[in-house]
Amino acid sequence: MDFIRSFLKTALAVFFFVLPTCCLAQPGISEFYQASGEMHRWYFSMADLVLVIGAISGIFGGLRIYANWQSGKHHIDAQVMGWFFSCLFLSIIGAVLKALYGIH
Repeated sequence: MDFIRSFLKTALAVFFFVLPTCCLAQPGISEFYQASGEMHRWYFSMADLVLVIGAISGIFGGLRIYANWQSGKHHIDAQVMGWFFSCLFLSIIGAVLKALYGIH
């Protein structure tokens, strides 16, 4: 009788541990390659979009600084530093993200 109880307990435990792995369908290798390709495609599209937005905002920032300089406001050091470092940040962050995700 003890043998049957221990066998049933073991069989029940094995059943409940194996059941979730059988029920959940895991994606295959081709799905992983497809997801990786999608990520690379979207990353390059978003990286280009961010660079375009950065270029447009950089042009507007430069024009704002030029307009302030021409209107007689010669204490624009903080504006120039903010504009320069934001352009530098956008340039460096693109390279860092490419290195982080391993995209060449």
